[in-house]
Amino acid sequence: MKNINVRKTYYFARHRVFTTNNIVVLVGLFIAASWAWGSVQAMERNYGLQKEIDYKQRQMRLAELETEKLKFEQNYYKSDEYKELAVRERMGLVLPGEKVLILPPNSAAATASDNTAKLAEAQPKQVPDSNLQQWVNFLFGGTYRDLNR
Repeated sequence: MKNINVRKTYYFARHRVFTTNNIVVLVGLFIAASWAWGSVQAMERNYGLQKEIDYKQRQMRLAELETEKLKFEQNYYKSDEYKELAVRERMGLVLPGEKVLILPPNSAAATASDNTAKLAEAQPKQVPDSNLQQWVNFLFGGTYRDLNR
């Protein structure tokens, strides 16, 4: 009995599963899958390299802009206008007809009030919601606020 079952299984496998057509289809699927996997890997590698190239180009452009800025500063420091302003500032010189106003240093209270005013301006001012808006936000979970913005 065992011999007959083994023969039937062998016959089924040989003539139904491992046919020439099935083997060709499996080889074709394997080739297609390996080609697709290689294409995906190549695209991933190209994407990474393109990101690296873009980063390097941004760095190069930043270096070019920094070089241009330094050239402009160098030309400004060589100019007569800068030389005149530097001499006037260091030596306290003035042109004819100009008047110099020298102020005393700020007191600690003035500096502190100036700092608090700057902090108050930096913080955004909150407008309180109306009673209707508060109820709508409570009932509908804040969607009213999202719709208005």
